Amino acid sequence: MCGLTGFCDYNKKLAIADLQKANNCLVHRGPDNESTAFFETPHATIGLGHRRLSILDLSPQGNQPMYSEDQSLVLILNGEIYNFREIRRELEDLGETFYTQTDTEVIIKAYRHYGIQAVQKFIGMFAFALYDVNAGMIYLLRDRAGVKPLHYYYKNNNLLFSSELKSIYNYPVFEKEINEEAITLFFKYGYIRAPHTIFQNTYKVKPGHYIKIDLVKKHVEEIKYYDVLDYYNKPKLKISEDEAANEVERLMTSAFQYRMVSDVPVGVFLSGGYDSSIVAAILQKNNQQKIKTFTIGFHEEKYNEAPHAKKVAEYIGTDHNEYYCTTKEAQEIFPSLADIYDEPFGDSSGIPTTLVSRFARKKVTVALSADGGDEIFAGYNRYPQLNNLNNLVSKTPGILRTTVANILPVVPFKNIPFLKRKAAAFAKMEEILISKDLNPVSDTLSKHYTHKELHKLLSAYHPNISLYNDVGKINNQNDFINTLLALDYKTYMVDDLLVKVDRATMSVGLEGREPLLDQRIIEYVAQLPSYLKYKKGTKKYLLKKIAHKYIPKHLLDRPKAGFGLPVHEWLKTDLKEFLFHYINEEQLSKHNYINIKNAIQLRDDFLSGKNNSETQIWLLLMFQMWWNRWM
Repeated sequence: MCGLTGFCDYNKKLAIADLQKANNCLVHRGPDNESTAFFETPHATIGLGHRRLSILDLSPQGNQPMYSEDQSLVLILNGEIYNFREIRRELEDLGETFYTQTDTEVIIKAYRHYGIQAVQKFIGMFAFALYDVNAGMIYLLRDRAGVKPLHYYYKNNNLLFSSELKSIYNYPVFEKEINEEAITLFFKYGYIRAPHTIFQNTYKVKPGHYIKIDLVKKHVEEIKYYDVLDYYNKPKLKISEDEAANEVERLMTSAFQYRMVSDVPVGVFLSGGYDSSIVAAILQKNNQQKIKTFTIGFHEEKYNEAPHAKKVAEYIGTDHNEYYCTTKEAQEIFPSLADIYDEPFGDSSGIPTTLVSRFARKKVTVALSADGGDEIFAGYNRYPQLNNLNNLVSKTPGILRTTVANILPVVPFKNIPFLKRKAAAFAKMEEILISKDLNPVSDTLSKHYTHKELHKLLSAYHPNISLYNDVGKINNQNDFINTLLALDYKTYMVDDLLVKVDRATMSVGLEGREPLLDQRIIEYVAQLPSYLKYKKGTKKYLLKKIAHKYIPKHLLDRPKAGFGLPVHEWLKTDLKEFLFHYINEEQLSKHNYINIKNAIQLRDDFLSGKNNSETQIWLLLMFQMWWNRWM
């Protein structure tokens, strides 16, 4: 894993010193080496910077930027191409000679033979910038699932790009202009969906897309090369349950083994849940040496998954490592969140993810995570809840829905002791009852604030911006459950879960790999009917069927738990001082995006118990901390 940054400056004012400053911001992503390249062309100056975390071919030959032999192609890469050896053999048969043992050189020579469509051959997680000198083109490309990040800024004939926004912030031509739509996205969902970022003229390259920059024409074009919806929209496979399970198990075995390709030590994050357990179990079965597994434990029993992980590790026989984290250690991460996540980010599980990354980094340089299992195989509790609610709402006559929706706002739920904890749910129900299709129903249940609450809190609220802009692209081959899975794969997984893991692991120079996000798995499972994923009340039906071949059911079958922390309690005790430091009239007056009176009321209602949504107050706090750090 690495960090990359660079620019294309048509004004020819950016210098190599600017490139080096931006590159140094990414030292945490690549502590092993840093290099830059600077080019002056008739049309623009071009800079390419790279920070290396050495994973394959640890020699200096593997350093980047890497050039083709004739210097006509230059590449900087973040990530891994796991099947690079097979592609290399194919290229050798075509007459290519290789001088390193890296996947970086394979990309260069694959491009030379196949052009940018060489990406269709790659299995991996990657973001790269490739400069084709002879063609006068620069490509900024991101992997299919969006495991690796890539951002760019384009304004005033300056194009800047980087693995993280904090690097772009350091270029002197970058202008910090807030994107108000991004603020709405953040407070709605807790994260900012691609292609948006917190700043105007600044974008995330979308998964399965690349940006093509024509240096002569000064033309910047976004091109899609992959879309998971193409597989969801295929006719569903008519096969038996056992046939499906056998094929998924075969794909998993191949995908997991690919993620062990490394010249440095590799480990697995193990929570003891189905996803991480099946990764560890299949790997251990297919490797002679003991796989290293890592778990963070907490002394608060409600949040502690360590005992479950330990039992799984003992059964499958891994070299298990666990570390019990104190409340003090977890809270020490809190002030650094705005640095690690350099745009507003609201997932508090970034704290334990950072802790387990720090722990694992002491023994390994690569760690496998198990994100994607819930979105691929239907693991979230809200899927059956949404399904039942959708069925109920769709069968309820419109006039009855409207009548109930009009009654709900006048009921003082917050003043009724046994109902006040459900006040937020009733507020969302009002929106759901007046909705007419999947988009607003699922959107409403994904939000942390209702429309009414956001209108009060935000000075510039954009109600029409949503996660679900792609819903119209999903055809009638998909029922309600498969539609939800496809949408979550393209939204929540990419811009919450994968951001969380990438920034947390990279903050300590640890490469995080995602074996369940091998494109072959999602391409196959997307074509399966939903009853193989959610069957008669059983979530992750097919994945569980496979897992029980490796691990007894009694070790895995327990209520689903997230990677959580006692945030609610902390905000009322040890972190209470942060609420008063960041959410007050003086701090809120530094910008005009949040209604001061309503924000302070939200703080006070939370502390008094009138509003029990720690997520709402956490998002407000995260935004304020980000603003103070970066603005």
